[in-house]
Amino acid sequence: MCKMKEERVDFLPGTNLSIYQRKDVFSFSTDAVLLSKFTSTPKRGGKVIDLCAGNGAIPLMLTGRTDAAIEAVEIQKTLAELAVRNIENNHLEKQIRVINKDIMALEDEVTWGRYDVVTCNPPYFPMTVNEKDRNANLKISLARHEVACTLDDVVRISSRLVKYRGKVALVHRPERIGDIMAALRKYQLEPKRIQYVYPKRDKEANMVLIEGMKNGSPGVKTLFPIVVYGNDGFYTKEFKRHYESW
Repeated sequence: MCKMKEERVDFLPGTNLSIYQRKDVFSFSTDAVLLSKFTSTPKRGGKVIDLCAGNGAIPLMLTGRTDAAIEAVEIQKTLAELAVRNIENNHLEKQIRVINKDIMALEDEVTWGRYDVVTCNPPYFPMTVNEKDRNANLKISLARHEVACTLDDVVRISSRLVKYRGKVALVHRPERIGDIMAALRKYQLEPKRIQYVYPKRDKEANMVLIEGMKNGSPGVKTLFPIVVYGNDGFYTKEFKRHYESW
């Protein structure tokens, strides 16, 4: 008798929110949690949409910061179903709606130009990178590699979704920062805030958080860097406090 795809229940850091995860599909990680804390949110009301939502970690985390209506878009049926279960299990059906669609096919599902905030933890790697690994597990590849959408697609669609002077927040790899900046400005999203994440103080950054404003004026703030681990191999006090707050 086979196990149910090795499903497990975890808790989102610093919250009482439970989240179902499976080993055969992409699980949430530090980048999703940090993006949910980094992005601007409406003080009251409004509309938020999360692209490439996976099992719903970012929308779930955002409920601790805003009472805005949240939509979560996920292309993979398995992950979308997990997101629905996670939302129902945490009794957040009135605030979060899951859309099981390709972000390239949202015409009948969304209201263009009306969202206060768009968030996205997109696939990081172009299709030409790690080709062998990309083909090993399509479910994982869709989350890691630009199979179904590229960075340009993500930024273009985010720009269509967000309202005038609304915010678009992404988490990505630092080596793609040139591509990210170029894409943001190409689609009238002016970079306004950026924050680098370092695994240790003596290591290169391995993550970047960036937020752009639709039709914003030039000028970007570089926030204090986040350092995850100390020399002892444990979370730094600053990171632990930030990561586990809600």
